[in-house]
Amino acid sequence: MPIDYEKEYDSRGRIPEFPEIFARRDRDAAAYRQATPKAELGLSYGPSPRQFIDLFPAEGPLAIFIHGGWWRMGEPSSYSHMAKGPNAHGVGVGVAGYDLCPNVTVAAIIEEMRAACLFLWRRYRKRIAAYGSSAGAHLVACLVATDFATLASDAPADLVPAGYALSGVYDATPAAQISVNADLRLTMEEARRVSPVLWRVPPGRKLDAIVGGSESSEFFRQARDIVAAWSAKGATTRYEEIPGANHFTVTEPLAGPTSAMTARVVELARAVEALPR
Repeated sequence: MPIDYEKEYDSRGRIPEFPEIFARRDRDAAAYRQATPKAELGLSYGPSPRQFIDLFPAEGPLAIFIHGGWWRMGEPSSYSHMAKGPNAHGVGVGVAGYDLCPNVTVAAIIEEMRAACLFLWRRYRKRIAAYGSSAGAHLVACLVATDFATLASDAPADLVPAGYALSGVYDATPAAQISVNADLRLTMEEARRVSPVLWRVPPGRKLDAIVGGSESSEFFRQARDIVAAWSAKGATTRYEEIPGANHFTVTEPLAGPTSAMTARVVELARAVEALPR
């Protein structure tokens, strides 16, 4: 039986309580911004108004969080609290914004996230651990697979050597076959080109692919496929399911300083910081 991709990727249709989840998310994000007077909001890394980073600084390792929304919606201000757990352990976090489809392409958004990481590198001279969800998880994988030395002579090739990716879309070909493609404008050729599951992976990279236990079968497939594909290419990969979590609640443990999810992100960030200069 053919896969009903429209249904499989319709997370709002599968989670009717999403308005309450979003309202809670926005409240928690606003509360964390208010509780963090040292936050530097709206740091520009590029020419457009959406190319900015909300920085929640700390003295230790550095990480970047990338929000989801099918590359066509979402605001960094809804995700400020994703820095809360890592901040409690001395990990500084930049919550990144980017331009949205259909104003730009998915490929352009990948380049924007690379530019955001180079901005953080030039400010701190620290390698970066990346984490994010949904479309943000796709962008995390893209960063981990990037050889930054080909983009900037002052950056290490492994500027983003480790990622923690939650409920991501690493194979973009299904997106080219459903209604969101009215905004994404992906041909099948372009969808394959922006699918990190198909990319070469440089040596020494790490990726955790996490999926909520209440996700659709396609999100389980996406996570398992990138773990298998990248492992075969020499990356260190890890697959995990979060019992009871859906597409919109799977990130919530990151706001908790004592959660296992926070502990893993902190572990990855510290391992990145410990790499030889």
